[in-house]
Amino acid sequence: MSYSNPMANDHHHCDELFAAAEQVVEGGEWLRASESHRRFIEAMRHHLEAEEQLLFPAFEAASGMTQGPTSVMRHEHEQMRGLFAQMDQAVAAQSGDDYLGASETLLILMQQHNAKEEQILYPMLDQMLAPQADELLPQLAERIDSAGV
Repeated sequence: MSYSNPMANDHHHCDELFAAAEQVVEGGEWLRASESHRRFIEAMRHHLEAEEQLLFPAFEAASGMTQGPTSVMRHEHEQMRGLFAQMDQAVAAQSGDDYLGASETLLILMQQHNAKEEQILYPMLDQMLAPQADELLPQLAERIDSAGV
C-alpha cells in the first residue's frame, strides 16, 4: 500500500488541468477559461488540503518532525496560493498576459515542488505511515477524488 502512487497520480491530474486552462487562456476564450481555471484550482485545493490536513499531520506525529520536509512543503503551498490568486484576478480581468505570467512562475514552482514530494517526501510517507495505511488511504482517496474534475 502506497501513498506515493495516488499522490503522484493526482499531481499528473492537476498538471493536465493546468495545461488545459493555460491553453484556453492563450486562445482568449474567457468563458471557457474561467471554467477551466476553476477546475484546476479546485483540484489543487483538494490536493493541498489532503496533504496539509491528513498526510502531513500524520507524518509529523509518526516521525516527530515538524520543521522538516512538511514545513517546506507548506511554505511552497502558500506561494502557490498566492499565484492562484494572481491567476484568479487575471481571469476576472480577462488578461492573458497576466495569467500566463503567473502561470509560468507557478509551473516552475510546481515542477520543483512535485519532484521533491515524489522523490523525497512521499517515499518517507510510504515508510512512516505504512502501519496506518488501512485507515489513511481510504481517507486520502476520498479527499483527492472529491474534486470531481
